[in-house]
Amino acid sequence: MGHIRLGKYNRLTVLRKVDFGVYLDGEDDGDILLPARYVPADCKTGDVLDVFVYLDNEERLIATTERPYAQVGEFACLEVAWTNRYGAFLNWGLMKDLFVPFSEQKERMEKGRRYVVYIYVDDTSYRIVASAYISRFLSDGVSGYEPNDEVDILVWQRTNLGFKVIIDNRFGGLLYHNEIFQPVEVGMSLKAYVKQVREDGKIDLMLQKQGMGKVKEFSDVLLQYLEDHNGFIPMTDKTDPETIYRIFSVSKKTFKKGVGDLYKKRLIVLEDSGIRLTLE
Repeated sequence: MGHIRLGKYNRLTVLRKVDFGVYLDGEDDGDILLPARYVPADCKTGDVLDVFVYLDNEERLIATTERPYAQVGEFACLEVAWTNRYGAFLNWGLMKDLFVPFSEQKERMEKGRRYVVYIYVDDTSYRIVASAYISRFLSDGVSGYEPNDEVDILVWQRTNLGFKVIIDNRFGGLLYHNEIFQPVEVGMSLKAYVKQVREDGKIDLMLQKQGMGKVKEFSDVLLQYLEDHNGFIPMTDKTDPETIYRIFSVSKKTFKKGVGDLYKKRLIVLEDSGIRLTLE
């Protein structure tokens, strides 16, 4: 016998069909309705279905085959659908919106705006709720990350230093303003690379890999680009970082190292107006 994972996906067996849907076996938690609109066409008694289980407006367990934007135990950036005197309600992709009580809002949430939140089950009310107090739900004790490891991040707060991010849905990290060469906004999901794990357990990140591996890869990209553009690009030391990033998706520092790499190998010549492939 087992308990339902509320606010998560569950594999449940079809017990019986009724006019308004099918009942699924929730074991210790009783039978759970999957309303008719979600029942697969060829569904029969004994089938095992992957369903998301949450609470209906009467606070009863109910199943759906719809997929929410995030589930319990996850961070997500969600839009406020409406508000009332109890709090805000976020659109998380299901019929019933996700509740954020005022006590879990850092600032008064407004309809139409998006906020980064953590989704959890409230111990006292047994309701699925969300909180904007992100730090409270991040894990301590970071381990297993090495420099240049690729991670998934969700950007959650802008600070004077840079952007605070959530790494792999668990840990806190930071992207520094002076190392960002592309548009970054709160709510974005991105790939990033570990720069270092600090003594305090926090992780510094970069949006590009660092070190010679990156330069070698980029010098190959630059060489190919030159070959594809008649052996010349009108870019020099004076070219601004935004232009370099727009064309090559690398920082000016990586660009200059790549140019230096090709120059040392005598594959290019540097002219006043740009970079040219050597004619050897």
